[in-house]
Amino acid sequence: MNKVLLENLTPRQIVGELDNFIIGQHNAKKSVAIALRNRWRRLNADEAIRDEIMPNNIIMIGPTGVGKTEIARRLAKLAKAPFIKVEATKFTEVGYVGRDVESMIRDLADISINMVKSEMQERIKPKAAEMVDERILDLLIPPIKKTTPSAGFGKTQLPSTTDTSTASDVELNERTREKFRQKLKNGELEDREIEINVKASGGSPTMQIFGPQGMEEMGMNLQDMLGNLVPKKTKKRKMKIKDAREILLSEEAEKLIDHESAVAEALERVQNSGIVFLDEIDKIAGGSKSDNKGGPDVSRQGVQRDLLPIVEGSTVSTKYGMVKTDHILFVASGAFHVNKPSDLIPELQGRFPIRVEMNSLTEEDFYQILTAPKNALTKQYIAMFESEGVKLNFTDEALLEIAHVAAHVNKEVENIGARRLHTILSTVLEELLYVIPDDIKEGKIEIDKAYVSKQIGDIVQNKDLSQYIL
Repeated sequence: MNKVLLENLTPRQIVGELDNFIIGQHNAKKSVAIALRNRWRRLNADEAIRDEIMPNNIIMIGPTGVGKTEIARRLAKLAKAPFIKVEATKFTEVGYVGRDVESMIRDLADISINMVKSEMQERIKPKAAEMVDERILDLLIPPIKKTTPSAGFGKTQLPSTTDTSTASDVELNERTREKFRQKLKNGELEDREIEINVKASGGSPTMQIFGPQGMEEMGMNLQDMLGNLVPKKTKKRKMKIKDAREILLSEEAEKLIDHESAVAEALERVQNSGIVFLDEIDKIAGGSKSDNKGGPDVSRQGVQRDLLPIVEGSTVSTKYGMVKTDHILFVASGAFHVNKPSDLIPELQGRFPIRVEMNSLTEEDFYQILTAPKNALTKQYIAMFESEGVKLNFTDEALLEIAHVAAHVNKEVENIGARRLHTILSTVLEELLYVIPDDIKEGKIEIDKAYVSKQIGDIVQNKDLSQYIL
């Protein structure tokens, strides 16, 4: 975990960072901010009690599109922690065909490995860049080694004229290499073509084994083993130095990485700062006994029972080694329209002590979502229009109208939260996105309330149409 980052962020500051991207939902932000700060507090607690401090897992309850997933995603970015989002409905009980719940920990380990290797590659990039320059230089001006003639059996040593000639060749070669080395550093040779060996695409077919618990892991290990037995094919390709540099940089960085320490650090991060976002947990909540028809409920409750030891704390086998799940933070979410959290098995309920109810978004919330976040949808469209040389501007009245329509359609048709803004804005701007750059190549376009009403007014009034279009 990035200790420096968390030392500088108090729970209140974490909420402030989340406010840059998520509107409202203060209670949910407050709960996850405390949970995130508690990760740092545990790592800095007295060693005698550190392992006894368990994470406070969270269940977020609320309709779709109110920010549940975004809160968890932004939280992981703040912590620079391994993060995975999984849907509870993707898992099946042991004995059924499908993914077992332990696979999410194996996937989390993969994500952590990639994260650590990426960070290591960034640190050793300058050294790798030097090595790449030398490799390119070797392709452009192959080095000449000075050869010293050895005395043969029964033969007299030749005069040193050959040595002098060889030494001159070596010296000339080195001077030429130095000139080209300088040109490479100055970027003067980026468009020159060289021939390099690249990995051939295709390769051996992958395999995935579904079945009883552990078989999936066996399939991955078997795939790795077969991959190591079959030599990797390469082929020669001509390309410009600027394009070859990226491929060679990746290869050299891979050679410089200490893979054992990368794996050790990645597993440590998973165990101490990993975050699993378990979406749609309400879909595996069993109904009442009268609703039990003997089929789906058996599987759903079976998934809950399989999930329980992972959340409680167990050891999962991955291809990198064993991973303890005791201190992984689990954030679950669900709409709970039909079921309620109390429909989960009691043991699993007990492992999610923090429950946060998410609020439905209001018209004011929609307006704030369109204007306040750093990644607001309107800002995204403005950036896309700017790429075509067109300046797009929304009047305040237009944004208020879009917010009003979103709230109205959510109320009348189905509440899909902030996702409704995507459909409305794409409908409003569809015609402009089509005619640019054919009819409009540059200039300024202003979206006002009248234009919004013209594009979607009739659709909003027609309830049947709004169901399918908005």
